[in-house]
Amino acid sequence: MMVTIVTCLKLLSGISKCIINYLMMNFKRKTLKLFFVLLLTYSFSQAQINNNLRIWDDKPAKDWMTQAYPIGNGKLGAMVFAGVDEEHIQFNESSLWTGDEHETGAYQAFGDLFIKFKNIDPSKATQYKRVLDLSNALHKVDYQYDNLLYSREYFSSYPDQLLVFNYTSKAKNAYSITIKLKDAHASKTQGNANRLTVSGVLENGLKYASTLQIKHDGGTLTIDKDADGNSQIHLENANAFTLFLAAATDYINQRAKHWKGENPEQIVDRNLVNATAKKYDVLKNNHVKDYQNLFNRVALQIGKNNSKTEVPTVRRILNYKKDEDTGLENTLFQYGRYLLISSSRKGGLPANLQGLWNNSNNPPWRSDYHSNINIQMNYWPAEPANLAESNIPYLDYINSMREVKKENTQKEYPGVRGWTVKTENNIFGGESFLWNTPGSAWYGQALWDHYAFNQDKTYLKEFAYPILKEISEFWDDHLKRRADGVIVAPNGWSPEHGPKEDGVSYDQQIVYDLFTNYIEAADSLKIDTDYRNHIAALKDHLLKPKIGKWGQLQEWEEDKDDQNDKHRHASHLFALHPGRQISLSKTPELARAAEVSLTARGDESTGWSMAWKMNFWARLHDGNHAYKILKNFITLVGGDGIDYNQGGGIYANLLCAHPPFQIDGNFGYTAGVAEMLLQSHEGFIEFLPAIPDQWKSYGEIKGLKARGNITVSFKWENGKVTSYNLSGPKASTMKIKVNGSFKDVIVKKK
Repeated sequence: MMVTIVTCLKLLSGISKCIINYLMMNFKRKTLKLFFVLLLTYSFSQAQINNNLRIWDDKPAKDWMTQAYPIGNGKLGAMVFAGVDEEHIQFNESSLWTGDEHETGAYQAFGDLFIKFKNIDPSKATQYKRVLDLSNALHKVDYQYDNLLYSREYFSSYPDQLLVFNYTSKAKNAYSITIKLKDAHASKTQGNANRLTVSGVLENGLKYASTLQIKHDGGTLTIDKDADGNSQIHLENANAFTLFLAAATDYINQRAKHWKGENPEQIVDRNLVNATAKKYDVLKNNHVKDYQNLFNRVALQIGKNNSKTEVPTVRRILNYKKDEDTGLENTLFQYGRYLLISSSRKGGLPANLQGLWNNSNNPPWRSDYHSNINIQMNYWPAEPANLAESNIPYLDYINSMREVKKENTQKEYPGVRGWTVKTENNIFGGESFLWNTPGSAWYGQALWDHYAFNQDKTYLKEFAYPILKEISEFWDDHLKRRADGVIVAPNGWSPEHGPKEDGVSYDQQIVYDLFTNYIEAADSLKIDTDYRNHIAALKDHLLKPKIGKWGQLQEWEEDKDDQNDKHRHASHLFALHPGRQISLSKTPELARAAEVSLTARGDESTGWSMAWKMNFWARLHDGNHAYKILKNFITLVGGDGIDYNQGGGIYANLLCAHPPFQIDGNFGYTAGVAEMLLQSHEGFIEFLPAIPDQWKSYGEIKGLKARGNITVSFKWENGKVTSYNLSGPKASTMKIKVNGSFKDVIVKKK
């Protein structure tokens, strides 16, 4: 009976009077008492979990970067300010780029939506609250005005490909508003019937368009032009209204079609016609169901009741250093998953330096695809945090760039096969700044890991293997063979400092990783035996990692590392993470040398650098040091009078401060937490490899992925795993390490 009751509780968000009456009539008093105990326990735990999946504030946002909340569907993103008397929503579409195959250009802002509420005094609003709910990707705003409730609900729909903004109230004739749609490239806004439309062409010939459509309950709608000649909508005395915003460009990720696809005006109109034919609740349910299909795969709870959700999120961050708040640590973990789903979906482009959120036409570092750590870090959580689908845009991007990169590479390195990349990259194959020769080899790690985690032989054979082979061919031709048989990467650089010279550790370790992945790919497919053996011979002769005079893992072939170097890049530790050349079990001396180097680099740094250090320390099985970095990461930057230009930390909206905003730190943090809880890179699954003392008392994780397409869930108490479950697409046997002991266990078929 207890199981039945608990099951019912999980299906019901509340218990109606008729159910309670039924229980009182049909169950004994003792059973009824047990029922209510279970109800209260479940309600408390669910409230705690749900609150930990919300970030909120009791006042509107004033600043785009530090306070506004992001929503997105992989292509369309928006930052929401949620003002009472005027709403400001800045929006983006991921393919709006300047540049071409030769010039990098920059990712562009798309536009702004302004909604002015007439005769509203914001100082008279009470009980204001804006909430971004990570559990369903809904942004909600509620406040009281004249003792009546006003509510807003926003989302960015992947199934219906548009932004939706819904406004309701308990009052009649509640809304008298003026709506403006502003283009970030100064095209005029045109109005017709219940729509505002903007269209234009960038200097590179890229066409773009956006259209806002309104549906309203009651009231009178008119359209006129403002003083600048832009159309605007006026709505008087409406009970409620809903806005639908669609945006697109004519970009397509196919060079053979000159990167040009369908006219964006047709795309926008089709999306609006299809979406507005549906009821609001249908659109909302489509969105929530689609999102939760991805998000709900993983659930994490650390501790039993250490959450401080009763105060705004910004206050939780400020209080974090003195209050135990493992709930905030969990929230930040899930926020990274939310951001990845919201900025990287199948059919779109990969997340860039700012995901897809950008309010400038000249953003920091072009808001580009940086190939020397940043785009790679964006995708570290994709596979272990059970979001393999969000990895697809990155893999498709790598594939789409190949032909342009081959031409550029031939110009720089005549006579080589294959290709590599520069540091800065756009969506057309254009690139700039310095050559990052190991960049394509690092891309290759993502190609292999997608197979390692999902075991899709068709994907490996038809998609990943040909790319891995041609990148290996580049290095086959580019490597320098010395007379003593040692093979080195020529003229390398350890980003983003130090001299250019042969045998730089960063290059050597990434090439080693590429060759390892290529060999395993060829073995898995049982093809190209001769070339596979050739690459294996090259790998065996690569210059190996070296230990220097102060016990460090050398950054350069010559032992000249500066013990006082605190540079944010620790690229010479790639072999420890995300590589698998160095580990505690297989190469303990090199692992200790990596620890010496990491200690010398220091714990404080920029946002993404701290996130990488979390992952390093997790691979070294030092949970307490990883946790120390984690706590440094959860430091408020910006807002409440704090200087947002200080190094590292997070803003009030939990976005990572590089500074300024860079999203890679959010993704690296999520990957770091996953790495602390579960590792599978050494051929076995290890539970709690780097659990800190602060997490030992109690915890539960559901749905992490391990290599081999294994889904892992487990609980722990007092630092020991108390129960676990492994499942996969077929029954199999897997070696695990749990509570310090190795054992072979049966993986259950899903």
